[in-house]
Amino acid sequence: MPSANIGKPVSFVYPIVKTIVQKGHSQEELLRKANIDSSIFQDPDARISEEMLVRITELAAELTSDELFGLHKGQSTEASDLGILGYVMQHSKTIGDALAAYQKYNVIVCSGYDLSWHVEGDDVIIMTAYAQPLQMPSRHCIEDMMSSLYHIMVRLSCRSIALKEVHFRHDRSAAAEEYMDVLGVLPQFGKESNLFRMSKEILEYPVLFADAKIRSAFELIAEEAKHRLIQGKIFSDQVYSWIINRMPVSNLSLKDAAAEFRMSVRSIQAKLKQEETTFQAIMVRARKELAIGYLAKPEYPIAEVAYLLHFSEPSAFQNAFKKWTGVTPRQYRKELLNNLYM
Repeated sequence: MPSANIGKPVSFVYPIVKTIVQKGHSQEELLRKANIDSSIFQDPDARISEEMLVRITELAAELTSDELFGLHKGQSTEASDLGILGYVMQHSKTIGDALAAYQKYNVIVCSGYDLSWHVEGDDVIIMTAYAQPLQMPSRHCIEDMMSSLYHIMVRLSCRSIALKEVHFRHDRSAAAEEYMDVLGVLPQFGKESNLFRMSKEILEYPVLFADAKIRSAFELIAEEAKHRLIQGKIFSDQVYSWIINRMPVSNLSLKDAAAEFRMSVRSIQAKLKQEETTFQAIMVRARKELAIGYLAKPEYPIAEVAYLLHFSEPSAFQNAFKKWTGVTPRQYRKELLNNLYM
């Protein structure tokens, strides 16, 4: 079942703001640079896009001149920073149960990442993957997620956890001792996956002060929140996935969608309206995602990207992309590659 494109809670920005304030910068400075109205924080249910969170994180790294901003922010993350998901984890019986809760309810706080693990001999390998394979995630965001997950496990168990290996897909960006201080081991960079390797017995470490009754109560809330977030978004996600898979081959239309889903054009329009979207809006989102994925790969010339996305000419693609992101495709590719390999 496709997951809804629901973004992240605005509360994800709070730890970022807290970190930059501790380093002598103001919240207003960060929000101004990110072009965000501070009134959004007055709505506890507000959510921001993955793209916006990445931008805020990158701006915070620039403000603090910290090449490892994500890694350091993750180091200070508490389970409670994850909201209801964190409370379920805090009252799980073991670290393994807490990881299972993260895997199950991750959609509440973040629809962009998947967590999985498997046992290999005496070890367990915990892997994190970006749910949008066409788009390369930010280095800061990946290191934040990996660092925060590790330190939350340490805090939940109140025990030292020795990592045997850490792999990152991105390239090395700072002195080795910085990673050693935070993770206790020097990561291997440029690998196929983002992962931890540690002793499998750690999965059985008890979570101190866990209360089964409290967990049951929080799980009910988590289930309701998960259902509330994904309900009513199933059909639009199916249309989105169909466009993503077919776009490189065909220039799709609403009539094509009607034929694919065996519905009338009017029925599709009505069903999408119920989900507060339109075929055109889904098409724009799919084109934007594909564009970002292609631009992350230098082997695709910009003119070819425009062709693959069925724009009439490269200039039409450049105008559309600038409208979506505020920068031209060439500028975006340059900034993206600089961030990945800085």
